[in-house]
Amino acid sequence: MQQTLNTTLLIIGGGPGGYVTAIRAGQLGISTILVEGQSLGGTCLNIGCIPSKALIHVAEQFHQTQHHSQHSALGISVSAPTLDISKSVEWKDGIVDRLTTGVAALLKKHKVQVIQGWANVVDGKTVDVGDTRIQCEHLVLATGSKSVNLPMLPIGGPIISSTEALAPKSVPKRLIVVGGGYIGLELGIAYRKLGAEVSVVEAQDRILPAYDAELTQPVNETLKQLGIKLYLKHSVQGFDSSGNTLQVLDPNGDTLNLETDQVLVAVGRKPNTQGWNLEALNLAMNGSSIKIDNRCQTSMRNVYAIGDLSGEPMLAHRAMAQGEMVAELISGKSREFNPTAIAAVCFTDPELVVVGKTPDDAKAAGLDCIVSSFPFAANGRAMTLESKSGFVRVVARRDNHLIVGWQAVGVGVSELSTAFGQSLEMGARLEDIAGTIHAHPTLGEAVQEAALRALGHALHL
Repeated sequence: MQQTLNTTLLIIGGGPGGYVTAIRAGQLGISTILVEGQSLGGTCLNIGCIPSKALIHVAEQFHQTQHHSQHSALGISVSAPTLDISKSVEWKDGIVDRLTTGVAALLKKHKVQVIQGWANVVDGKTVDVGDTRIQCEHLVLATGSKSVNLPMLPIGGPIISSTEALAPKSVPKRLIVVGGGYIGLELGIAYRKLGAEVSVVEAQDRILPAYDAELTQPVNETLKQLGIKLYLKHSVQGFDSSGNTLQVLDPNGDTLNLETDQVLVAVGRKPNTQGWNLEALNLAMNGSSIKIDNRCQTSMRNVYAIGDLSGEPMLAHRAMAQGEMVAELISGKSREFNPTAIAAVCFTDPELVVVGKTPDDAKAAGLDCIVSSFPFAANGRAMTLESKSGFVRVVARRDNHLIVGWQAVGVGVSELSTAFGQSLEMGARLEDIAGTIHAHPTLGEAVQEAALRALGHALHL
């Protein structure tokens, strides 16, 4: 017998977008039900952002210990380290468990009803979950995204996706990463530091094609130092399981057979629109994603789409901000989603950050801009972290010095993303950043120096 529940707000998907929508709605006193088919926290907490950063940390610690066992300039000497990957995975899983348990506690605290199961949309106000029918006034779609699969490389056996790569039973002797974007390189670098021989196959002519060549050059240098082999402008043809070889086509049209133990497919993500009867709503689409306005409203009244389901940029922090806004809209507040910029961070070695317009973006927009960089080679804190590569770059209008973009590449620059985003949201000018006293010694001094250099008087260059 079917049970019927009634609620003001129903959210499909318990990832960063969905659970933040639910928490904020609960705070605002909105009757809320959240439906999640797997684990609270979605891809990000369970098989994405958090576990990948945990594995990257393990890899870096192991790599540094190996470095100290050979030729450390710091005077540290250790015997050859060994790695128990099962303990590493257990540690990573502990972090994930603490975070997902925390999300569950927050939802309970704010009186959000969580229903475990797979949603099946009936119409814009009705969703079935197993034998339960839920009627709602407002529907938020937050089903996220999933890995893009390649038909010639079906996942299974030696062919793995990022999900399997984040829970290894052992470290393969040889790994080929298909895809030179941020997911492929973050994991490829981590696996190399864990001891695997790593090759990267990328169809385009350079790694991280979404970022400009100047920004990615320090990452290229690291790949070279680590001995990661790049096959650029190579396309995958298939996999021969009998010989454990990946067939790729080189730029001349010749086929190469690359021997490997595992192949990691990391060629991007796509909105998760299948398997929950989304088509019943007949919503307007924007390519493979749901079309939304500046309030995350779809083409159907009182139906919202947030996060990866609504297209690029597919970032957890975008989904969270959208979810918070939607909850406030439903409560009657006046809001719209119109951020000046959303930071994109790539946790390679070294890290990359892009916030706002790059020099190429500014040029394409017809803006006359000053572009100025300050190298970490001239930053004392970077030196004490054994890092001399990378830089901070600022892009500002020439006429009024309004900052329109920041980029950085270097050790720990992910932590500068907040300062970059804040300066853009607050409409900062070069003089504002140059005139702010930055603590010494910090990486953040390079931010001030980039602004000073744009004004013609960097102090340490």
